[in-house]
Amino acid sequence: MRSIHQIRGAAHPPGWENSDSLETLRQKICSCMACRLGATRKNFVFGEGSLNAELMFIGEGPGRDEDLQGRPFVGRAGQLLDKMISAMQFRREDVYIGNIVKCRPPENRVPERDEADACMPYLMKQIALIRPKAIVLLGATPARFLLGVKGINEVRGKWQRIEGISTMPTYHPAFLLRNPPAKKTVWEDLKLVMALLGKTPKPQ
Repeated sequence: MRSIHQIRGAAHPPGWENSDSLETLRQKICSCMACRLGATRKNFVFGEGSLNAELMFIGEGPGRDEDLQGRPFVGRAGQLLDKMISAMQFRREDVYIGNIVKCRPPENRVPERDEADACMPYLMKQIALIRPKAIVLLGATPARFLLGVKGINEVRGKWQRIEGISTMPTYHPAFLLRNPPAKKTVWEDLKLVMALLGKTPKPQ
């Protein structure tokens, strides 16, 4: 499992690690060119949500819509994530949403290891600043880079820990759009997170 003290990225903007707030961090890293993805992005997608979020979601990386708007999870998968958040009795603005990489990989491909390693310190700093009570990993890519597993099915639905924070890996909303029956499986995972956060699922 990853620790903020174990990650070494490429050359990053100076002083970013001393940021004492998310806004300061965003300002310091928004022009980052520490990996090749910086050369092809339209917008740096920092992440968004509550500074005091109890719950944080981590996905793979920006897609086309996110790259155009500079916001995470705003396409079809994002619309489904919004429904998932609502079903958990939160509003989007109550949680925090981020990604493994903050720039869109060309053609929406999976981030390469060196790209993820270059961006990972920023994500770990966000986690340290927010200090949520629970993290939900969305899909195989965050599970692979944050937990060191080969695939999501190794850990899906099983509590893990990142920086001492309870972490639930589950399927990505994009996978659910392609495989609607898996929504029931994800709902069971999310109910475990709700229980940890003192939420009681409403009768379906």
